[in-house]
Amino acid sequence: MDWTLALLAAVIGYLCGSISFARLVGRIVAPQEDITRTEFAVPGTGEKLEMTAVSATSISMRVGARYGCLTSVMDMVKVAVPTLAFRLWRPEAPYFLIAAAAGVLGHNWPAYYRFKGGRGFSAVFGGMFVIDWIAIPVTSLVGMFLGLLLFRDVLVAYMAGLWLMIPWLWFRTHDLAHLAYALAVNIMFALAMSPEIRQYVRFKREGKVTLSAAMQSSDMGRGLLKMASRLGVLKESSEQAATRE
Repeated sequence: MDWTLALLAAVIGYLCGSISFARLVGRIVAPQEDITRTEFAVPGTGEKLEMTAVSATSISMRVGARYGCLTSVMDMVKVAVPTLAFRLWRPEAPYFLIAAAAGVLGHNWPAYYRFKGGRGFSAVFGGMFVIDWIAIPVTSLVGMFLGLLLFRDVLVAYMAGLWLMIPWLWFRTHDLAHLAYALAVNIMFALAMSPEIRQYVRFKREGKVTLSAAMQSSDMGRGLLKMASRLGVLKESSEQAATRE
């Protein structure tokens, strides 16, 4: 591997990943909103979770799901493009994996915005579309079902898809570079998510948040709640969940 090209892939991936489409979309559609800090109530608890990420999720919560989806797609594209470029140019070397990992790094800690960015979910998916696109639906669905059925925890359901990318890429490629990429993006995601993880764990330990209450705190969670209710995972019915939305 040419280390000059490796550095080039890292720099290009990082600078592309550092583009904050959440800030750009927010500035256009809701210039009066401060999307750098978002608080949302956990239903039925009187408690609030604070999210300091600037991402598609914060746009969805502050502006609406349509603009949140648009932001998420653009965050995927900004990582997918340099990853694809290096994979097409030098497919025999892991430069595309470096670009993909650096894109997540830039998304989470962007140089343009004092290193305050998102959590990396969309950025990881952008890279994975190029690296192994089939992993996205497989690991995401399996992770959700494991989190809901086995662990009965919304945080596990949310994160397990990324965890499963580690064994998935290893068994698919048996390549240390792919394994290193999967480990790196999981570490970056966990570090970026640590403020929200600490809040969630504290609330659960104190008995202030239940599985269903936590799931109702976000668009993705409400979708998981409806799925879980239809599957009979939760004792409450989908009609009861809908009443509290």
